[in-house]
Amino acid sequence: MHFENGEISEEYSAYIRKKTVFIFLVFIVLILMIIISISLGSVHIGFIEVIKTLLNNSDSRQFELIIWNIRLPQTLTAVVAGAGLAASGAVMQSVLRNPLASPFTLGIAHAAAFGAAFSVMILGTGVMASSLNDALNISNPVITLSSAFFFSMVTACIITYISKIRGSSPEIMVLTGIALGSLFMAGTMLLQFFADDVQLAAMVFWTFGDVARADWKDFYFLSGVTFCLLVYFLANTKNYNAMDMGDETAKGLGVKVEMVRLSAMMAASLATSVIISFIGIISFIGLVAPHIVRRVIGDDQRFLMPASILVGALILLSADIVARLVLLPHVLPVSIFTSFLGAPVFIYLIIKGYRK
Repeated sequence: MHFENGEISEEYSAYIRKKTVFIFLVFIVLILMIIISISLGSVHIGFIEVIKTLLNNSDSRQFELIIWNIRLPQTLTAVVAGAGLAASGAVMQSVLRNPLASPFTLGIAHAAAFGAAFSVMILGTGVMASSLNDALNISNPVITLSSAFFFSMVTACIITYISKIRGSSPEIMVLTGIALGSLFMAGTMLLQFFADDVQLAAMVFWTFGDVARADWKDFYFLSGVTFCLLVYFLANTKNYNAMDMGDETAKGLGVKVEMVRLSAMMAASLATSVIISFIGIISFIGLVAPHIVRRVIGDDQRFLMPASILVGALILLSADIVARLVLLPHVLPVSIFTSFLGAPVFIYLIIKGYRK
């Protein structure tokens, strides 16, 4: 008996070790990519000079300006936005028990984008500019975020209600999300139709999604809200694990299923809203990152959630680096590359689901 207990203990230790090592390795790679991101661009800065500048030991005023005013806020914004979108996708997939769920596929991202556009153009919470690098300045982030959150919550509530109707399939929920996304895209286009030339150009560019537009003020607001939501997600991983086994099982384990589901969707919608309000629509991060993690370490939310956060940050940061370098000296919106990555994965998941 002692041998059997020892064997079980060893198997569990190996189970934990594999997941912990994966999370640690992704974290190390993310740190290296942060340094690479700060180093690369139209002006190349060596690794040693990057470290010296971050430690305030650099002798180059030019490097200090480039790193502290441009590249560091852009890099950190990519990390925070990728982490928030990936965590939101992992939570939605868990509480809805839908492998195709994410802020983008369920239409929540488009609803948040419409809410932000409505606030900027109708409520006057943004300042338009003709510069591509500064196409839209949010003058009142609280009202803009509130508007984006309201419309994303309306969508989230509709999706949650649909998920309760006779155990709706993932395909039904995604089709509902597509319909709602199309509705809010039409609303955004209606706003653009009545905009002047400068407003139209700025809004179209803004909807592409680009982390380069964020400055330190935007980053502080974005990271503050996102960090609180990530802590909330991590604190509820046991509840999400229980819900993965089905509502009845979760209720038997003492989980208040309806409350956990609603609060999770609210938190995921808020994370999506604040990210989109500042950097535009970033597609498929919330879908791709959790699935990559699941294929490596499984569905245990205690490890899936932190690993998804790190992988999401890594994916968006890597896409941003490519967007910066592929057409130097021009910088492409990062959402173009996340769409190229996410579309094939989405199609693969649909085909795989139908085969089942």
